[in-house]
Amino acid sequence: MSRPTPVSDGPAAAARAALPESDTAAFDRLAGAVLASASAPLGALLRAQLPGTAGVRWLRQEGLPPTTRPTALTAAQWRSLFECWRATSRAPGPGAPAGRRGGRPSTHGHAPGAAAIPRWGQ
Repeated sequence: MSRPTPVSDGPAAAARAALPESDTAAFDRLAGAVLASASAPLGALLRAQLPGTAGVRWLRQEGLPPTTRPTALTAAQWRSLFECWRATSRAPGPGAPAGRRGGRPSTHGHAPGAAAIPRWGQ
């Protein structure tokens, strides 16, 4: 059984319809996360979806204030947001740069391979 899409009409649906079938599931994840809080300002929502300052840069590129609501985006802005999100949120795969380790983060609060100095040794 397939799940309903988070966008059924409006500009987000028009942007989704223009995407290839292989991108629709990823677009649905982004649109679902953004439209889940449709009354929240877009600046705050993008901080949770885009790493670093990518959300601020995207808003500036589109000429939108951070207080813009997700429902005010046009289809072209939805496509642009999706392209930005897809470019910045790629998970490292087999072609990941050497030296970067994937997998589970350290559970003891230090970088992978690092260890705390034992207090009894001081």
